[in-house]
Amino acid sequence: MNAHLDKNVQSIVDRCRALLFPDLFAEGGRQWAEDCRQLLLQELSQTISLCFRSAGREGDSEAVASEFVAALPSLRQTLDKDVLATYNGDPAAENTAEVILCYPGIRAISSYRIAHILYMAGVPVLPRLITELAHSETGIDIHPAATIGESFAIDHGTGVVIGETAILGNNVKLYQGVTLGAKSFPLDADGNPVKGVLRHPILEDNVIVYSNATILGRVTIGHDAVIGGNIWVTEDVPAFARVVQSPKKYF
Repeated sequence: MNAHLDKNVQSIVDRCRALLFPDLFAEGGRQWAEDCRQLLLQELSQTISLCFRSAGREGDSEAVASEFVAALPSLRQTLDKDVLATYNGDPAAENTAEVILCYPGIRAISSYRIAHILYMAGVPVLPRLITELAHSETGIDIHPAATIGESFAIDHGTGVVIGETAILGNNVKLYQGVTLGAKSFPLDADGNPVKGVLRHPILEDNVIVYSNATILGRVTIGHDAVIGGNIWVTEDVPAFARVVQSPKKYF
């Protein structure tokens, strides 16, 4: 079953990208798009059904698949804002097509946004499979349950981790190696981590986090704040603050 799921996940993501960015990934015109949409509906419905069964749960896989496909135009609008934020934030980017085709950040973000819709629809397993596929492709690990606003950009990207209960506002930008993680795990009576605890950071609008910064715990980084590189943050940061390393002195 795992090999079958892996194959289906890759195909689902590829079809989604083709429908989301037809100018770059499509193989034909209007008829091709309709055929691709129908194939996605069928494949997604079957895979969702398999995931429900593997989790010992019941769900209307056909309805979920139909709602997902109907949401693709709205998803395209959201991704356009992510692409534009990435393009505008990188002087090396020559055009938005290059960003969509080449940038690992956009590949990971698009997979996250696909997975997040399915996660919010209650689909088990599949959202994690989609984001873990992107993780293996890009080195960027975004949990599908995380909440991420519009115009999100990840520059370079390798090593970025965004935990399950993280909340990111609009126009947030992260650089490579950033971790939005948990500071600690409350344990139950048997010594196992308690599930569902809000344990990851909140980043408000217009926050920038530079490379290899680590932000841990349910802390809030206020809007328009900047977190410098190689910083370890475990407390709230006020709006408009600049958090940087102390300057080194050389003798």
